[in-house]
Amino acid sequence: MNKKRLLSLLVMAAMVAGMLTGCGGNKTSDAPQDPAPNQDAPAPAENETPEPAEEDGEDYTTGDASLDNPRNQDGIGEDELLVISFGTSFNDNRRLTIGAVEEAMEKAFPDWSVRRGFTAQIIIDHVQRRDGEVIDNVGQALDRAVENGVKRLVIQPTHLMDGLEYNDVVNEAAQYADAFEAMAIGAPLLTSDEDFQIVSKVMAEATAQYDDGKTAICFMGHGTEAASNAIYARMQQVMTDAGYANYFIGTVEAAPTLDDVLAMVQAGSYERVVLQPMMIVSGDHANNDMAGDDEDTWKTVFENAGYEVECVLKGLGEYEAIQNLLVAHAQTAIDTLG
Repeated sequence: MNKKRLLSLLVMAAMVAGMLTGCGGNKTSDAPQDPAPNQDAPAPAENETPEPAEEDGEDYTTGDASLDNPRNQDGIGEDELLVISFGTSFNDNRRLTIGAVEEAMEKAFPDWSVRRGFTAQIIIDHVQRRDGEVIDNVGQALDRAVENGVKRLVIQPTHLMDGLEYNDVVNEAAQYADAFEAMAIGAPLLTSDEDFQIVSKVMAEATAQYDDGKTAICFMGHGTEAASNAIYARMQQVMTDAGYANYFIGTVEAAPTLDDVLAMVQAGSYERVVLQPMMIVSGDHANNDMAGDDEDTWKTVFENAGYEVECVLKGLGEYEAIQNLLVAHAQTAIDTLG
């Protein structure tokens, strides 16, 4: 297959991912939905604290890294399915979310070798330094595919949106257009109307036990400066239209803000608040920005406002329906190869 044909496939995949006007733009989870460095991590700006927060002075356990499969093995074969994620340094959650998505891909596509790549270099470096686990970044994963003689490569990101991170993956993959006979990139999690319906149903069913009329159920996304940040407002509308008037969507670093969510909750007569991440993983943002004890965390702000607060530290990647949705996006990408 010639270069022109390969580039056409890449462009087509990107267009499919961005076919909703509310989800245009691009570059977290994690994520990913988390806007962050792709391959070479730049130095943080002056007085800026790099993520993850546990990078300095870690004083808690994130699980056993030895239980996680980094999927950086050689001997790939001719067909590779490369699963690209923002990443997380929380070992147990990485295995339960990203690892679970990768396992679902292996079950769905037994003839394809599933491999892993992360976009957040700071997470890759931290995990390697702390635990000795080596995870490929995007460039390393693509180089590994080339060195192993892969002929057909499908890249399936686990990002929520076609934001900055997703487009960085598309752009970097385009540089390898001549390296493979065929290449395609799957759409991010929230692309079509059906995607929003599926994910909203997962969110509602996951928190159904708390839906007692007295509880406000709040999901925290990452947020991005890109136009694709509109997915959060869209998900809010989908939930409201479905009758979930006590469900609220906010972000850590964009709009709707924590203050916006607090105002919406205070407009009701709720006694309790349940917090859960709207991210593939439940990592640094969920454990610290959402469930941490600092004065500016979501948990503390709602407690200070007089609410009883419960935090559910479970990423979207843990849910089978989310895994299956990403598998479906990968299947669509495979189908484009002919």
